[in-house]
Amino acid sequence: MPHETTRRALLRGAGSGLGAMAIAALLAEESHAAAVHDPTIPRKPHHAPKAKSVIFLFMEGAPSHIDLFDPKPKLNEMNGQPMPASFGKVITAMGTANNTLMGSPRKWAQHGKSGIWVSELYPHIAKHADKLAVLRSCQSDGLNHAGGVSQMNTGDILSGRPSLGAWVNYGLGSANKNLPAFVSMIDEREPFGNAKNWGSGFLPASYQGTLFRQGPNPILNTKLPTGQTDERQRARLAYLDAQNREYAKGREDDTSLDARIRSFELAYALQKSGPEAVDLSGETEETKTLYGLDKPETAVFGRNCLLGRRLVERGVRFVELYCGSGSGWDAHTNLEGNHKKWCKASDQPVAALLEDLERRGMLQDTLVIWGGEFGRTPFNEKGDGRDHNPWGFTMWFAGGGVRGGQTIGATDEIGLRAVERHAHAHDIHASILWLLGLNHLQLTYQNNGRAERPTIVGGEHMVKELWGG
Repeated sequence: MPHETTRRALLRGAGSGLGAMAIAALLAEESHAAAVHDPTIPRKPHHAPKAKSVIFLFMEGAPSHIDLFDPKPKLNEMNGQPMPASFGKVITAMGTANNTLMGSPRKWAQHGKSGIWVSELYPHIAKHADKLAVLRSCQSDGLNHAGGVSQMNTGDILSGRPSLGAWVNYGLGSANKNLPAFVSMIDEREPFGNAKNWGSGFLPASYQGTLFRQGPNPILNTKLPTGQTDERQRARLAYLDAQNREYAKGREDDTSLDARIRSFELAYALQKSGPEAVDLSGETEETKTLYGLDKPETAVFGRNCLLGRRLVERGVRFVELYCGSGSGWDAHTNLEGNHKKWCKASDQPVAALLEDLERRGMLQDTLVIWGGEFGRTPFNEKGDGRDHNPWGFTMWFAGGGVRGGQTIGATDEIGLRAVERHAHAHDIHASILWLLGLNHLQLTYQNNGRAERPTIVGGEHMVKELWGG
C-alpha cells in the first residue's frame, strides 16, 4: 500500500530541510568570515583589476572647484549681482544663499593635448593634464565638514561606518605582511572625525587604517629599547599571544581582541620593515627636490607624497594623504590667501607624485585621486570667501586604469549644481572599488542581520567614463 503523505508531514519535512539549509548556510558564512578576518591573507578580486593600489590626496576643508578646475565666465559677468531665481534656492551651512555672486579672479588656460582647463594656482599639476580625468559633477550630502568628510571617507554623513580603505583591506587583504595594508597621513591638525575616517566600523577591527605621524619618525616605537634583543622581544610576543588566545576562548565575537593580537604581530614586523619604508635617506637629492622637500611651503606635504609612493611600492594597498588636515581649505573668508597657501603646499608635491610614479612604471597600477569633501559656492561669504557646496564640485583621477585627458560631467553656468553626469559620493566609491577589481554589490559583510556594503544603498551609477567602460 503506497505511503500517504499528509499536508502536515510534508510541511514538517520541508521545514526540517529548510532549517538544515539555513544552518549549513550560517556555518559556511561563519567559516568564510573566519577566513577573511585575517587581513594579511591576499584575496582574489571579483574581476580583473585595473589598479593595485590607491593614493587618495584628500584636500580637507573643501577646495573651490570654480577657482581651480571649473571656469565659469558667466559667474564673472554676474559678479556682485543677486543669484537669479532660475538657479533655485539652497540651504547652506552659513546661511549665505541670498548673498551676491562672486566671480573668480583666476587666470585660466587649457593644458596638454586634451585642453583641460586649470587655473594659474596649479601650474605644476597643469603640466600633467593629459593624465587627468576631471570629474566636474561630484555630489555629496553633507552640508558641514563633519558630515562631508565622514561621507567621502565612509559613505555616510554619520560617522561610524567602515572607511573606504577598510573595505578595500577587507576585500583584497594585504599584499605585504610587514606593513599595514591601509595607511593615513596628516599634515597639520587632526582631521574632522579623526580616527573614524580610517576606522573599520562594524568590520573586524583588524581592517582599520594606521596613522603615520609627522616628522622623521612616522612610525612610533620602532627601535628596540636599550638592552632588549630580538630574541627577548619575540619571546615576550609569544607569551602575550598565548595569554591573549587563552583569554579569547569563548569570546570569538570580540574582533577588537583579535585586532589587538594582530597589532602585536604587525608591530613586531614593523620594527623590522617599517624604518626602511619611511627612511628617505636612500632617495636621491633630485627626487627630494622634485617633491619640494627643500622648500618650507612644500616640505610637509611633499614628504607625505614621497612616503605614499614608497608605501605603495612596498605593497600597501590604500594610502590617504591629507592636505590641510583640520579643514585647512575652508575659505569662508579670504579665499585668495587661503587657496594660494594650500595650492602652493600641494601643487608641486602632487605633480611630483604623478611624475615619479610614471617614471618608475607604477602609475598604471596606482590610482591617484584628488578632491575634498565638497566644493564652494558661487555666492560670497563675508565679501571675499565662499560657503560649502555639496551640490556640484570637482575631483580628478589619474593612473590605475583611468583614461586621462578628459573632462566628465558639468555644473551649471555659475558652478552651483551638477547638471550633467551626476556622480554621488557612493557612485565615486563604487567606481574606485571597481578599478581595484571589487564589485561594491558583492563586497558585503553581515552586520546585525543585514548584508552591509560600502555604498549602503547607492552606487548604481558608476563613473564608467573613467576607464572608458
